[in-house]
Amino acid sequence: MDEKKRLTWFILLRLVVVSLFLASTTILNVKEPEIVVNEALPVLTRLIVSTYLFSILSLLALKFTDRFKLTLTYLQIVWDLFLVTVLILLTGGINSPFSFLYILAIINASVLLSRREALYTASLCGILYGAIVDLQYFGRLTDIGLSQVAALQYGASHILYTIFINISAFYMTAFLTGYLAERARRSESALKEKVIDYEELERLNSTIVTNLDSGLMTINNSGKIRAFNRYAEELTGVSQRDAYDRPVTDLIPGFSAFGDDIFSLQRQEVEYETPDGNRMIFGFKSVPFTDMEGNRLGAIIDFQDLTVLKRMEEKLKKADRLAAIGELSARIAHEIRNPLASVSGSVQLIAQGGGIAAGDKKLLDIVQRETERLNALITDFLAYARPRRPVKVTMNLKGFMGNLVALLATDSRFERVKILNDCPDDLSVEVDRDQFQQVFWNLLMNAAEAMPAGGTVSIKASAAHKRRHLKGPGGEVRIAVTDNGAGMVPEDVNRIFEPFFTTKTGGTGLGLATVYRIIEAHDGMIAVDSSIGKGTTFTIYLPV
Repeated sequence: MDEKKRLTWFILLRLVVVSLFLASTTILNVKEPEIVVNEALPVLTRLIVSTYLFSILSLLALKFTDRFKLTLTYLQIVWDLFLVTVLILLTGGINSPFSFLYILAIINASVLLSRREALYTASLCGILYGAIVDLQYFGRLTDIGLSQVAALQYGASHILYTIFINISAFYMTAFLTGYLAERARRSESALKEKVIDYEELERLNSTIVTNLDSGLMTINNSGKIRAFNRYAEELTGVSQRDAYDRPVTDLIPGFSAFGDDIFSLQRQEVEYETPDGNRMIFGFKSVPFTDMEGNRLGAIIDFQDLTVLKRMEEKLKKADRLAAIGELSARIAHEIRNPLASVSGSVQLIAQGGGIAAGDKKLLDIVQRETERLNALITDFLAYARPRRPVKVTMNLKGFMGNLVALLATDSRFERVKILNDCPDDLSVEVDRDQFQQVFWNLLMNAAEAMPAGGTVSIKASAAHKRRHLKGPGGEVRIAVTDNGAGMVPEDVNRIFEPFFTTKTGGTGLGLATVYRIIEAHDGMIAVDSSIGKGTTFTIYLPV
């Protein structure tokens, strides 16, 4: 409790004590009128009223200013000494029952000030009490109604003994209460420092937890979330208010696979889908926390977004695999192309010669046609294996998609396919226009072929100021092509960008492989999400 509160309580306590003594004095005057003479009652009444008024003014002064707090404290002690002295004078002097109130004044000095001031107060109490008794003994107070006979009947030795006992009590009270008050003040000061230390530690802890560059949550033994830092909110897309007291397996369903082991796990990975539909991969570990007796209270779960890292790892592995396949295939293609040119030239010479039967000419035409088809396939593959560097231009995405949709509308494969161009009007990208026409031509053709009975293909795009799928600073553009066709099995999804891999009869398997290489050349990323019977979504991420 601070000094202001102590002083306030002291003043209120005085009002209570004064009220009690007012009541007790009234009762004494009725039952034992010789203790309080009638002439003293008006003085006593004025004294009590003055005490009420002084106390109220002191409380008002404390409420509105702290400037005179020490002076006000000294005034309280002085007023108490004055009040007790007058009470003793009015109620019999040596026979007064109120001499013990000096002790309360000494205690108040110890509590409100210090042991030194308590000793000063004890000295003043001794002087005042001794003066009253001595003056009464020598008949100097008869004018105010104190009888000398009342003092003389005790004798000089008894008077001195009474003064000695009271003064001894005053000093003993001052020493004892002063010592206890100082210890209490030291303890209070130490406690206040510890409270400040704990508050500072709590603020520091809160700052550290809030600014950690990883998600952090704590759960209790029931698996319910009790703490959720700012980065956890960003990763999950769920606010701290919504996460609090929610089962952790409800927030991140993948945690349910670990059962009770969730309270103590080394580095693990779990998939998570944000409220807006983004799929992420979290790497996490959990550490249990216990009480002093070793009983488990819950766990701290630290998790990070590994989505970009995992996709980069997958991208690097796939790039290495595709590079190896592409290099080998390019060499094979060159080896095939040279004799293929010889075969094609020889067939043309034979066809130009005369005397060839009609059946043989038909066979030569087949050889020539298949040779040209094989040469075109090799040309396409070499374009995939060694693509040209993109020449980027800035183009409006909605306009680009609109032109492409209009071009595809003339193709018979799109007779029963509806294409929805949901790109924003003001979204632009910096890409190689010809290469991107090849990308979306392939994607939209594949979507149409996946829906032979007809369906809908939607093209959606959005921009983000912060990259979540690409490395480096800056933003990213997301373009998604979604169909409601037959979908693919997971095994096919994992191989869909490999050259020569196809799920279609008669396909070369180079279309999506070329798409992958073009997006890679633009420092972007392409991902596929497909489910049997639900359809397929190809999502392209481009840096901005």
